Amino acid sequence: MSVSPQLVVHRDKELMAQAAAARLITKIVDAQAARGSASVVLTGGRNGNGLLAALGSSPARDAVDWSRLDLWWGDERFLPEGDPDRNYTQAREALLDSVPLDPARVHAMPASDGPYGIDADTAAEAYAVQLAKAAQPENHSEAPTFDVLLLGVGPDTHVASLFPELPAVRETERMVVGVHGAPKPPPTRISLTLPAIRSAREVWLLAAGEDKAQAVAIALSGAGEVQAPAAGAHGRSRTLWLLDSAAASQLPRGLYPPASP
Repeated sequence: MSVSPQLVVHRDKELMAQAAAARLITKIVDAQAARGSASVVLTGGRNGNGLLAALGSSPARDAVDWSRLDLWWGDERFLPEGDPDRNYTQAREALLDSVPLDPARVHAMPASDGPYGIDADTAAEAYAVQLAKAAQPENHSEAPTFDVLLLGVGPDTHVASLFPELPAVRETERMVVGVHGAPKPPPTRISLTLPAIRSAREVWLLAAGEDKAQAVAIALSGAGEVQAPAAGAHGRSRTLWLLDSAAASQLPRGLYPPASP
């Protein structure tokens, strides 16, 4: 049984990024206070990177004990290490290089020039092994119970690299898969699957801009996850949609509270 999604609508994408960053800092600090460490799954794209940049410029960022934070990725473009289109490269530029993380706790997905060569499927299996090693018995999953898993929502309703109708979105057993023939470049990727996404305590879906409005409306209208992968992304205790007013513009007004000032 999935948790009913909650919606927060902000005036514009800048305010959305700042508010999401503040929310994430609070969540990390609370998790570290409760359990000693925190785990977050990052997402790429303009909204994911916008959140990281806002977090980096937040005066509250020093409240986080960066050395006790585990970072994972929801998906990755299967490109060489350091490629500017890799989510990991973009995350480093937006935030990671400017905070004192423990390198052993930064779990980047393999690159195409890494130990697995150009075999995305083997690279995905290796990442699944990392997840399984980090999982605790009480997680009841082959992945850790992440504190927050961030996802950007594509105009076609894709999340991570789970695209409508493609094999990866239909996966019910494996935690990580290689993706081939993605409809947006590059065609080869690595992605968490819906079972891995659903292992998170909280899943936050980010969408800003008019080009995301139809996808948001479809995903929140009861669409099936194979046709609309974002509809299948939910957390164990909370599913939060963080939107700007443009991305929320096709939703029924009664579905969400008034926009933040």
